[in-house]
Formats: sequence, structure tokens, C-alpha cells
Amino acid sequence: MSELTAVRLAGGAQGFNWLPVFVAEEQGLFEQNGLRIEYLRLGSVEKATTAVREGTADIAITPPEGAIADYLEGGELRIIAANAERLPMSMVARAGIEDLAELRGARIGTSSLTEGTAIYTRRLLRTVGLEYPRDYGFELAGVHTARWQALQDGTIDAAPQPTPWSLLAEREGFRLIGEIPDVLPEIVFAAVIARRAWLDEHADVARRLLTAFAAAHRFVDDPANDAVTLPVYQRITTPDEPELAARGFAATRDLGMWPETARVSPAALEATLDTMLDADLIPAARRAEAAGVIDDRFLPDA
Repeated sequence: MSELTAVRLAGGAQGFNWLPVFVAEEQGLFEQNGLRIEYLRLGSVEKATTAVREGTADIAITPPEGAIADYLEGGELRIIAANAERLPMSMVARAGIEDLAELRGARIGTSSLTEGTAIYTRRLLRTVGLEYPRDYGFELAGVHTARWQALQDGTIDAAPQPTPWSLLAEREGFRLIGEIPDVLPEIVFAAVIARRAWLDEHADVARRLLTAFAAAHRFVDDPANDAVTLPVYQRITTPDEPELAARGFAATRDLGMWPETARVSPAALEATLDTMLDADLIPAARRAEAAGVIDDRFLPDA
């Protein structure tokens, strides 16, 4: 067998949305495509984006906003696939807060001010007339596991939390006061990003990587494979909570989190650009131009 090509793959938490990646690893899909993955767990989504921009990682699975902003600034970052396009996430609040309107003046945990959770929170709270920074503040509490700890410590009042951590919080007496899918039914929650120069030099590697990704998405989306998939999901989410893991996995897959072909859908991209406009992260005059960040020529169905 020929030597495997190493790919440095970065992420923040490498949590529940990475399920197809870890299934691909266990099922030998990367090896079948001649690849060996070097995992870089960096602790924040912004660090994952930066690692690709600076060349210390080849690929990252991370929210798309950083790549879009970089592209509009003339940078090298491109989105080559979607890892997740649905978001099983609830607004979790401490006891005593019963609805979204009561978050006025609250400290809300997030992993970034410019990517992911903060943007979703702003869209959700706008439905009850709350605006950032006028009505509430953000605390950079970290990824979902760190936010859960901050909720328990009382250093934040609320945080958007994915399933099954939202279910865990509810069981422990916290309140689920709003659902992100109600305001964002489809969005590029996690994108696969890379630098244009790296892609031009390693086109075949990128194509083989996305071939493995797409096969893993199809595997995870097929209930016939649950005996393989659910234990992996439990291990990377709540290893000591099999019942919560089973509920979380069913809810996440039923929502359609992992797109079958790993292609960024037009609807999900439009929703992402809308939220960035809402958060003043891109100018309205350049909205149409921002779609040029997509480089889907490496997908297996391209």
C-alpha cells in the first residue's frame, strides 16, 4: 500500500457535529482515500479559522463567518463543503429565568463575538425585542462544554447549548427558553474551509478528503448504521449518559444536520449571509459578492 498523505484538520471543540469525521476514521474511509488525518483541537472556533489562514492547519471544520469575512477582505480562505447545516441548539438559562424577554441585562455565554453562537443568539433575542449590546452582554465562555461549566458556576446567566447538552441542562434544573431552529431552520453551522493556495497545490488531496466526508455523511444519515454510529456519538458527546446520547443523536439526525453530499446549499448560505448582515459583520452592498467564498469544485459530485 502506498504511503498515506497527511492532512492537518483543525477544529474548536471537535464535538457532536464532527460525528461524520470520527465515523470516517473508524470505518477506514480516510485510509481508503489515501489519507491520514492529524487532528488539531484548538479550543475555539476563531483559533481554528486562524490556523488555516496562517497555514498551521490545512483544513478546518468551523463556523463559516470568519472565512466569509476574510474573503471579502481579499484573503485566501475559501469554503469547500458543509459539515453541518441544521442546528439542534436551545437557549439554556439559569433557574429563575423563564422566557427570552427576561434575558434583558443578562450575561450570555458564547464561543466568539463574530462567529457562530453569538450571531445565532442575536437573531433569537431580536424576536423579543432585545438588541446587543443595548439589552444584554456576551461573555467569551468558550465552546459548549466550557459554557456548560460556566452555567453551573453561575458566571453566566444563559448560553446557547446544542443537544444533548441542552437535555442535560434541563435535567439538572436549568430552563430551555428558546430554540435556535425556530429562527434559523437552515444555516451553515459548520463549514469545511481551506486556503486557496493550498487547494490549488493539493487539489487531489482536497477531492479525496471530501469524497470521504460525503461517504461518512451518507453513512451517518442511514439508520441502518445506528449500531456503529450511536456509540461514536455517545463517546464524543455524553459518554456517561447513554439515554441522553440516544435522544440527542435521534433529534440531531432527524433535523437533518449532516447534508448528504456535503455541499453547501443555497438556502443555508443565504441564511448565513443574512445573519452576518444582521450582526453588521458584512456590508449590505457586498452581500452578493460574499457568495464567491464558495469553492465546491472538490466535491465528489462536482
